[in-house]
Amino acid sequence: MLAFFSNTAARVRRDEKGATAVEYGIMVALIAVVIIAAVTLIGGNLKGTFESVGCSVKGGTYTAAKDAVPAGSDGTGGSAAVASSCSKA
Repeated sequence: MLAFFSNTAARVRRDEKGATAVEYGIMVALIAVVIIAAVTLIGGNLKGTFESVGCSVKGGTYTAAKDAVPAGSDGTGGSAAVASSCSKA
């Protein structure tokens, strides 16, 4: 009986392929989560950067977009949003 348990334990210790596959699967899942989080956080900045580079390649001048400013409670007017643009000088 002792020989059976020690043989079984020895086989389990040698057979680590399943555990390795699970570990790799967990690593791939964590890497995917990090990539998704990074793209979500810096996605807007990347879009502006690529638009700027594309405009420069075309020989133009890039003007970044400006967000709208709401009107203040003290009666001051806000400003409208301005879209980004590429113009040739």
